[in-house]
Amino acid sequence: MPLALHLNLPFAPVRKHGKLPYERISEEYALEYGTNIVEMHIDAIEPGQKAYIVDDLLATGGTARAAARLVERQNGKVAGFGFLVELGFLNGRTAIGDYPVCALIEY
Repeated sequence: MPLALHLNLPFAPVRKHGKLPYERISEEYALEYGTNIVEMHIDAIEPGQKAYIVDDLLATGGTARAAARLVERQNGKVAGFGFLVELGFLNGRTAIGDYPVCALIEY
């Protein structure tokens, strides 16, 4: 949220299942031992709108890819990803695909 405010851009949260009010769409993704679900409000992205997905950590890429799928399911376009930390040895960029990725710290 602070980044969106600083850049004067809209903000659309993607949260774990059951954390958002209002109507939402869900996307399930794989974990090392099972699955999890992330959600976004159904009106968060306008058709054709670009979204830059920001998260604290890129590990295996499952959460990031699920967030991208939520944007794409609303006919939005993923402009790229930004992370504070990337655990490069887990190859999360592979799960994300060909989108641009920026990580401030890599381990």
